[in-house]
This record gives sequence, C-alpha cells and structure tokens, in this order.
Amino acid sequence: MNSPRRIVKVATPALVAIAAGAVAVATLTARSPDGDDMTARPASPAESTTPLISKAVDGGYDPASWRLPIEAYMFSRSQVHTMNSRRAALMADCAQRAGSPGPAPALDAPDLDGRTETDLRYGIHDAALAARRGYHPDAADQQAHDRAIAAGAVVPAGADGAVLRGCSDAAGVSVPAPVQAEVVEAIARDSYARSAKTPEVTAVFARWSACMKAKGYSYARPMDVNDDPRFHDRDGVRDVEIATATADVACRRRVPVAKVWFEAESVLQTEAIKANQGVLNTVRAGIEEAVGRAAAPKAS
Repeated sequence: MNSPRRIVKVATPALVAIAAGAVAVATLTARSPDGDDMTARPASPAESTTPLISKAVDGGYDPASWRLPIEAYMFSRSQVHTMNSRRAALMADCAQRAGSPGPAPALDAPDLDGRTETDLRYGIHDAALAARRGYHPDAADQQAHDRAIAAGAVVPAGADGAVLRGCSDAAGVSVPAPVQAEVVEAIARDSYARSAKTPEVTAVFARWSACMKAKGYSYARPMDVNDDPRFHDRDGVRDVEIATATADVACRRRVPVAKVWFEAESVLQTEAIKANQGVLNTVRAGIEEAVGRAAAPKAS
C-alpha cells in the first residue's frame, strides 16, 4: 500500500527491476509475531467493513495484527511473493530455452516498511526495537534486505540483455506484475491524510504531544518525529534517536495514537469502498484471476 507513512527511511525493496539487461527480483513475506502468515487470504468485502483489532501478549495493542478495510482489494504480501516467484521461474525457463543464463531465483527479504500494511502505518510501537534502533529497521532485517537486493541486481555471467527483457515481457503475459489498482492506492492515500485531520485523531495527537513535551521533546504530531533530519542517517543510530524513540513508544502506551487513528481511517475507508464498490469488485476479481494463474501448475 503506497500510503503516506514514512516511518522507515531506508530504501524500499524493488519487486522487479530491469536495468542494463539485468533482472532483479526480491520477494516479500509478512508474518505475525507467532510466525503465522498474516496475509495469505484477503478478507471478503463483508469482512472488510469490520476493522480488526487484537491485543498483543504484553497487554498492549499490536498494530501489525490489524487489517484495514481496503486490504480486501489489494494483493496480499504472500500473493506478491507467489506471483513474483512464478514470474522469476518463467523468466528463468524462457532464458534457458533461448540459451542464455536466466535471473537468479527470487529471494525472500524482510519488508522494511513493516510486517504488515498496518505495522508502521501509524508510527513505531516496538519498545525493544526502539531501544536498539530508534526509528531504524532491525539491523539484521536491513542486512538481509540489502543482500537480497544486491543478489537480484547481479547480471548473470553471459546473460543476453535482449533475451532477458523479452522473457520478462513474456512472463508478464502469463503472470502480470502484482501492482495495486490505482483506485485502491487513492483510497489508501486519501483515508490516511483525511483521518489525520479528524477531531478524534487530532485530539489524541495533542495528548501524545503533551506526553512528549513532559519528557522534553517538542513535536506536534507523532509522525513529525520521523521528519526529524537527525534520524535520517542510513548507516547510524545516535543516542538522541534512541532516547526520542523510547519516549515516543512510552507515550504511545499511555495514549492510544495508533488505535484511534486506525479506527478513524477504517471508517473513512469503509465509506470510500461503498462509494466505489463496483470498480472495487472488478479489482478483486482481477486479483483472484491473476493469483490463480500464478498458482496454476506449470505446463509440461
């Protein structure tokens, strides 16, 4: 979901990139804290009208376990994984038939934008991670992500760029790229921006701001912290960032910023879905058809 959330500063993984004849493929998976796949099945339109909020084991709310209504009309992360893996396999088979080395197998990589669509949408919430990394992703996840991207960007020795591009085009005919529909992206962007201006959300922002002020930090809104240029160092985490992030999470445990914001945004998304139900039904059908083609057995 290309929403306005900006809590992670480092590069977002490219799912498929072709440059100078190279084909880079990185696939993503989303897991819940207990290891279960969070996004293997999109919710039905009926389910999507009921926001999901569940409590984490520590008694606090875990935004990673929540599901926005618009996600019922998105490719899930597990579906993106399946489709990109199938596309990579089709490209490799095509290149082999043409006598050219194909792309490397698709690699799993942690999604630095959060475990799920809602994980970091409203800001950080993991106290342990904040104490280690501030507003930066987990160091091991960052390294695994970078390795996957670097491996996918390597041009196979002896590869024919024209063949790879042709094979990529051919794979796209069989299995289209899992790109979210424009109407879905628009609803996600609009609901995020509008919900941040609702009375209930601005009120909870004010409470969070007062909490941070009492700890010695002056930010009007929770997401303003991420805009602090001191926290944008790609390779380093300073003490001031860790201290700020720790205070941020502590205030979020006192003031339910994410929960209030999520509920306000879910209401707006539900309204937008009803207003666009016809086109969204078509989007949903297209997703099911595309995923079905990706999951179909390979022709012998």
